[in-house]
Amino acid sequence: MKKRPTPQKAESSALDRRKFIGTDNPRHLRVIWALMTRPLPRQQLDSVAGASNGPELVAELRRRGLELLCTRTKKIDRDGFDVLPGIYHFTRQDRRRVNRWLSGRKA
Repeated sequence: MKKRPTPQKAESSALDRRKFIGTDNPRHLRVIWALMTRPLPRQQLDSVAGASNGPELVAELRRRGLELLCTRTKKIDRDGFDVLPGIYHFTRQDRRRVNRWLSGRKA
């Protein structure tokens, strides 16, 4: 008897089939190039993009077909409080999607 996929697995495989539709927005392009190189904390993402609303830029890229994960890391701020800043990074699938889009864009 075949096992039915759990919703999480089905969702994951649906993401694998998603296609990045691309962008010509200069802010998106700067963020994509930077994330292809390294993970970025939110402040660096804002700086690279040239805007102060990194989470919205990330949301826009997600709507365009990227998964773009945010990993929370535990830090202590200057006042001694525990904080959980996010670090954005591409998944392996995201890198494939971007590379596929870039190769089609060059043609």
